[in-house]
Amino acid sequence: MAKGSLRDRGGGPVRRPAESRRREGGRFRGRFVRLVRCAAFGCLLAAPAPSAGAAPDARLVYVPESTVKVCQLTGDRDRQTGVPTLSLTERRAGVAATDLGSSFEHGGRLVFLFGDTWRYLDGRDAGVARDALAWTDSCDPTAIELSFLCGGDGRWLPLEVPGLSHGPFEVPLNGVSIGGKMYVVFAMGFRPPLSLGRSVLAVSEDDGRTFRQVYQLSEGKFRVTALWKEDPWLYVFGAGEYRRSSVCLARIETARIHDRSSLRYFSGTDGEGAARWSAEEREAAFLFRHDVVGEHSVAYCPAVGRYVMLYNSSAPRGIVMRSAPRPWGAWSEAEVVFDPWRDKGYGFFMHRVNLLGGKGDGLADPGRVLHPGGEYGPYIMARYTTGDAKGCRLFYTMSTWNPYQVVVMRTDLKLE
Repeated sequence: MAKGSLRDRGGGPVRRPAESRRREGGRFRGRFVRLVRCAAFGCLLAAPAPSAGAAPDARLVYVPESTVKVCQLTGDRDRQTGVPTLSLTERRAGVAATDLGSSFEHGGRLVFLFGDTWRYLDGRDAGVARDALAWTDSCDPTAIELSFLCGGDGRWLPLEVPGLSHGPFEVPLNGVSIGGKMYVVFAMGFRPPLSLGRSVLAVSEDDGRTFRQVYQLSEGKFRVTALWKEDPWLYVFGAGEYRRSSVCLARIETARIHDRSSLRYFSGTDGEGAARWSAEEREAAFLFRHDVVGEHSVAYCPAVGRYVMLYNSSAPRGIVMRSAPRPWGAWSEAEVVFDPWRDKGYGFFMHRVNLLGGKGDGLADPGRVLHPGGEYGPYIMARYTTGDAKGCRLFYTMSTWNPYQVVVMRTDLKLE
């Protein structure tokens, strides 16, 4: 029978087996449940933001033992549980393995930006890996089903920005929706062993199918970025040398996003604690000193009146959280919210190298048993953040390196 045909060789209609009808009915019921949940979520979005009732000196701290892996987002099989992933990204779109997965709202959907994407689990195409875009309509962080931007062959469509190279490690960092258009910051100029030379802002007017350059954002303190939109401002958090820098802050009016000269850089506070802004990037002040920052994300949690930042850190090891009442601070001290040893990462969903021989953990990608897993790219999914006057619950994507996949994580924070 030809693909897509509902007729047998004799020309009569093909009757679908009962099992198939039951499966389709189950899918319909699942979609209906998700629609109801999304309708409720839409009401939450439309409601006024809760007032920030937290005392100015209250601290947002990690709730011990609250960080857990929710699910594996990409690939076909959850490497920890052995069950199929909800999105079956390899079978449906040819995405065997990938990383990053920063997200932003656009047109009622949550859009994901993935980095170097492999068509083969063993990474044989890693040297020519390209980036990918997907989205979900799900309002349930435990049931995120991805749809990838695909070409005519049904395989994922690599992101292209004319005039930019798209080699390994040259990836989309994060995006924002303004006026119905997608604006995405790309990291460019990769230099071994692990350096990124610049960042470039690009725009898409067709929901990510094509992009064009807007301007070079930075060759200095904003080569690796995180974006947070709070009309009329777009806040740009940035780090310089990849995983060897601290974070600075800039902002620009969303209505003037195409005018780079409108960027203003946070340069410190005056005697009364008010933020000062400069037109010069070289005057950008560090929000705090911790020269390990690479991929990072920031989101505002209205229930507790705090901005939350996540980033991966080598010292201390793990995913680190800081919080602040305003984008410019004062930012709290670093606190580890995910430690791959403490929080059941290694040997559970991140590969642990066994140098003593014997049976391995079964988590490694084919041909990569000597490559340990590693946590990075903690991108908060603000759509799923919940909370009350006592604390908040974060959901975020995190990459695990080996297996080369993206997982969904959950962490609880409380006010003290």
